[in-house]
Amino acid sequence: MKTPPRIHLKSGLDSVRGAKFRSFWTMLGVIIGVTSVITVVAIGEGIKQQISGQIHHLGQSLITVRPTQLDTNGSGGSATAISGLNLSGTLTQNDVKLVSRTQGVAASAPLTLTAGTVSGDNGRYNDGFVIGTNSDLPGLLNQSMAYGGFFDEQTGNGNVAVLGQHASEALFNEDVPLGRSFTFHGQTFIVQGIFNPFTTTPLSQQVNLNNAIFIPNDAAESLTNNTAPTYEILARASNPKTVDAVAARLRTSLDRAHGGQSGLSVNTANQDVTASNGILELLTRLIAGVAAISLLVGGLGIMNVMFVSIAERTHEIGIRKAVGATNRQILSQFLLESSVLSVAGGVIGVVLAFAIDGLLRVFSDLRPSISWQIVVLATGVSFVVGLVFGTVPAVKAARKNPIEALRNE
Repeated sequence: MKTPPRIHLKSGLDSVRGAKFRSFWTMLGVIIGVTSVITVVAIGEGIKQQISGQIHHLGQSLITVRPTQLDTNGSGGSATAISGLNLSGTLTQNDVKLVSRTQGVAASAPLTLTAGTVSGDNGRYNDGFVIGTNSDLPGLLNQSMAYGGFFDEQTGNGNVAVLGQHASEALFNEDVPLGRSFTFHGQTFIVQGIFNPFTTTPLSQQVNLNNAIFIPNDAAESLTNNTAPTYEILARASNPKTVDAVAARLRTSLDRAHGGQSGLSVNTANQDVTASNGILELLTRLIAGVAAISLLVGGLGIMNVMFVSIAERTHEIGIRKAVGATNRQILSQFLLESSVLSVAGGVIGVVLAFAIDGLLRVFSDLRPSISWQIVVLATGVSFVVGLVFGTVPAVKAARKNPIEALRNE
């Protein structure tokens, strides 16, 4: 007599319910594996979308010039926090001028990290940094002002400053401190403008420009006796269609100016996002692979518990065979039971992954992106794990001799 699959399914569910505590610990490996894989992949996809959003916000014609030499002794200091690189070399003022004069460059701005103590009404400002730049920066970043204005060519030689939103609050404990002053390198700087909140950072996830103080690049160089490191130059091509040609022209000019080897990278927006996505995909696969080991551990747990379950139910197997159950039916029953354990663990893992996604969005700047494809894949893999690791115990149960099984108490 053929037993309907729903009878096998009911038997599997009854077995799981009958040993809830043991079933939970059996599913734990699958739960951790599915949750980890979905969460890691979602974080990677979310970061890629954030970087792509930066490219969309900044425009396709943006070009970045950065040093590429690595500092192996880890002495990159604050420049590391800004650019995401440990830099042993920096851009020079001649490089800044060369970029601005290159044919096809419509606008350019240096980003010069200026070390020193900033003191405002609330005391020393330790959570931010000072960047020297020029009047082209707001246009290059596509960033608008909340209050006041950015310094221009006329005011760019004075001690004026523009603040990010967080820097404004930290220095003066108010949102609109226009005309207020702070001290930097022993000199007084007047606040001329406040940026609207930055939602993106120019191709870097390590820095929050809302904490930055922007001063004229000439003032930054003067305060540091021309020793402040320029960690990046932003440039925009006059025509988006010629951005690759302009970038190639910049590489050639910079290499020539540095004796054939500039040690600088000149990247278009698409090149930057491709490089970032490549690194993220590699890291995501690595971590997801490690997390997937939990699924293997969970599968081994299911197999061990199924062996225990079969040993406990040997008499039941003998009775079923005595009343006409076939090997195939016994096999199906235990395969369904192992599948119930693995799929239940997969479903719980998916729910936990969505919960972690929500917590990350609330308590961090990360924006994980869970796609239906990864949910289906993770759930499907958990089902396969149950089938694969439940096969050996199920085959053992199906092959039991009914007479010997009936003798077992």
